[in-house]
Amino acid sequence: MFYKLYPRDQIKNYLLIDIILTVFLCYRVFNSDTALGLWGTLLVLLLFLASFYVALWRRGGWLLAASLSGLSAIAVFGVYAGPSTMLFGIIFADLLGRSKSKAHIAIGSAAIALSFLLVFVIRQEPLLETSNAIYLPVMIIQSVYPIVIYIKEKAKSLQGELDEANEQIAKYIQQEERQRIARDLHDTLGQTLMMIKMKSELATKWVDKDPSQAKRELGEILDTSRTALKQVRELVSDMKFISLASELDHSAKLLHTAGIALSIENPEKPPLLSSVEETMLALCVREAMTNIIKHSRAKRCAVKLETKDHAFGIHIADDGVGLAGHGGGNGLPSIMERMKTLGGSSAIDPLPQGGTKVYLKLPLRRHEKEDAS
Repeated sequence: MFYKLYPRDQIKNYLLIDIILTVFLCYRVFNSDTALGLWGTLLVLLLFLASFYVALWRRGGWLLAASLSGLSAIAVFGVYAGPSTMLFGIIFADLLGRSKSKAHIAIGSAAIALSFLLVFVIRQEPLLETSNAIYLPVMIIQSVYPIVIYIKEKAKSLQGELDEANEQIAKYIQQEERQRIARDLHDTLGQTLMMIKMKSELATKWVDKDPSQAKRELGEILDTSRTALKQVRELVSDMKFISLASELDHSAKLLHTAGIALSIENPEKPPLLSSVEETMLALCVREAMTNIIKHSRAKRCAVKLETKDHAFGIHIADDGVGLAGHGGGNGLPSIMERMKTLGGSSAIDPLPQGGTKVYLKLPLRRHEKEDAS
């Protein structure tokens, strides 16, 4: 019921205060023997209540007009019932502060000060005499109060916008984290499980022809399964450091199993990379190798690492069927996304003689090697 008479957002903080002030004002004016008489007092009080109700619900010009009307009613009471009724102007000072217009607040603050001055001029009472000394600070407080409320409401609004922005950022971070986990599962476990699949197929072929070879393949499957379990633990805890050298060594074994010859050309003095940079590059290499094994039908693969023009580059080329043989999925986009995250670049192009070339370029920065642990 009260929601229809009083704004929902103000019930908690202002309803009780406004009721108390209104009751005291009514008691004050009806308890005074004024020239207004009963009907005059009722009419002015009705103007006050109507102005208060309009100012409570409306904004913009209606709020300013209602506040000026309400202040006028209080000033009339101040003239006829005594300046003590001017204390109730705080009601409209508070409502004025909720205006969204600085000009309206300035006009309302000036009107509050003017209403005080008019009351004392009409009553011919000096504002600064000892008996009226309290009204000067009251006038100043009421005149400044709308500005204080405006700043408070503005800060509240900005805080709400900030909270909303933080909520959106949290959702974005959550979405990015989900994408990262999906990408890491695809890049890391996908390759390891594919190796288990290939080893299982080899073991099946050798089980009748050469049991000892099949046994060796099964042993490698066991080792690879342990690697997969370790990778799952690392993904659960967070992305761990992966060295580029170890990833290239792992890729060589994987390509050998798939029947693809790999040649690697390393610079004499490799650049100093941060753990994050080296891990991301290693994962890009892993994804490129996975795509070669899955889609290229290549016989040879060449990897060249070089440092040139303050940038570290990795060239990966195969002699397979080219980009036409690549299926969909997270592979190639994840390479581009990782390099973009590092501030580097990537290119995946077909070779004139057939096959595909992947080029990763990372600008070099001066930094200490991070702790990989």
